[in-house]
Amino acid sequence: MNKKLVQWLFDTKAIRVCPQDKPFWYTSGTIGPYYINTHFLYGSEEKANALLELIDRERVNILYCPSRVFAAVWENYNADSIYKGIIDEMISFIKEKIPLEEVSYISGGERRDWFFSLVIASILDKPHITIYKDLKAVLWHKGEAREPENISGKVLHIADLITEASSYERAWIPAVERLGGDFRYSLVVVDRKQGGEEFLKSRNIEPYSMAEIDKEFFKTVFSMGIINEQQYQMLEEYVKNPREAMRQFLLKHPDFLENALKAGDKNSERAKLCVEKNIYGL
Repeated sequence: MNKKLVQWLFDTKAIRVCPQDKPFWYTSGTIGPYYINTHFLYGSEEKANALLELIDRERVNILYCPSRVFAAVWENYNADSIYKGIIDEMISFIKEKIPLEEVSYISGGERRDWFFSLVIASILDKPHITIYKDLKAVLWHKGEAREPENISGKVLHIADLITEASSYERAWIPAVERLGGDFRYSLVVVDRKQGGEEFLKSRNIEPYSMAEIDKEFFKTVFSMGIINEQQYQMLEEYVKNPREAMRQFLLKHPDFLENALKAGDKNSERAKLCVEKNIYGL
């Protein structure tokens, strides 16, 4: 485990672990002990949100957007030590693990992939396939952008996070393949170990990640003194069986659900969803 990356993930709050008696409410109506916002590795939540706002303003002009986003990330690369550190680590990883001579293009999908893919493509001097959610794609290289009719060659996709690979299946892979590209490699900053790797392998895509959220990851976090023993135990149980771990928590802490339902905030809506869907069979 790359301890520098682990420290950066927590320094920027890209990963947050809850207190042992207060798991987070997720939008799905489930609860869990950690949150992941990989794009906070841009330096901070504030910086990341500012870049998302820039993307939202500029993406209406699909040809101009990549240059505007690149200008921002390049400026931050030269100003923020954590962001520069993660980009440099990813580039070293690519050079060590992936045959760059076989890679003709680097791709990234709207929006958070662009935090990483554009600057890496520029440093490695590879054309960047900027993929939008509607499957439109722009080829960007050395400040020039065009809508490609077709491409040929192997593609390395760079993403911030992978869970079940639904974005890959819905948009990123089809967008590359409709152009004639060979979607061959994928590198993510964080793999949540929820089936994405297996999906990519089933499509003959070689998956790579900088960090995997599993028992060993949290063991490293604990050994570094970032979390305490109670937090580690909760995380360990959650990794084994998320639903059962949180079901047991709710059985032991009945006030947690009751208080959430009464809170009158976004957690109330999530708690209501939990009850309506009977997620934990209580």
